[in-house]
Amino acid sequence: MAFASALVGSAGVFSSAAQAQNQPIAPDTMAARVQGCTACHGVHGEGTDNDYFPRLAGKPADYLYNQLQNFREGRRKYPPMNYLVTYLSDDYLHQIATYFSNQRPPYPPPAKSNVSATTLARGQQIVLNGDASKNIPACAACHGKGLTGMQPAIPGLVGLHSDYISAQVGAWKSGTRHAKAPDCMQQIASRLTDDDVTAVAAWLSTQQAPANPVPAPAGSLKMPLKCGSEPQ
Repeated sequence: MAFASALVGSAGVFSSAAQAQNQPIAPDTMAARVQGCTACHGVHGEGTDNDYFPRLAGKPADYLYNQLQNFREGRRKYPPMNYLVTYLSDDYLHQIATYFSNQRPPYPPPAKSNVSATTLARGQQIVLNGDASKNIPACAACHGKGLTGMQPAIPGLVGLHSDYISAQVGAWKSGTRHAKAPDCMQQIASRLTDDDVTAVAAWLSTQQAPANPVPAPAGSLKMPLKCGSEPQ
């Protein structure tokens, strides 16, 4: 009986080992490694219909890297992201950033806004021309005429939900989102009223991405403020 039991036991071990050997091995690629990101941000980083999971695809790699660092070091607060990157090295954050920067999924059609024409006009004014009376530079002065950002670390603004834009500018205004000093976005956000934020977010969300939605070349725009995230 003991011998028979030993045979049965050995057969069970052999069967488990054989099954383990037959299990498919996940490919060791960046696409496989970033599945924790794509669960929220889309398979190619295109963003999702959820207002708070923004597009990552095509943004400058240094911008994405800076944001991953900000989440890791607590300058940005969103518990799932803070947890996800807590123990990741700078080198690995660079790899993730580069991967998503190289993705080129199509942009979604622009949103239809339910705010008034007056509000949209105010948003367009701030985005394209700023407001000299409040010392607010135009968004386009840093983020580009096509609002696709600038290399190496200024993000594009097209293809984002109005609620996401409002939430991020609001976080700068309230001091719950920070960037490396000098924190130029915090300075600008502090000069915007709540109505201004609503107007800017609404107008930006209605804009069609340009035919070639790549960030402007580094140095092609003269920055109106010094920003800690940009090389000086």
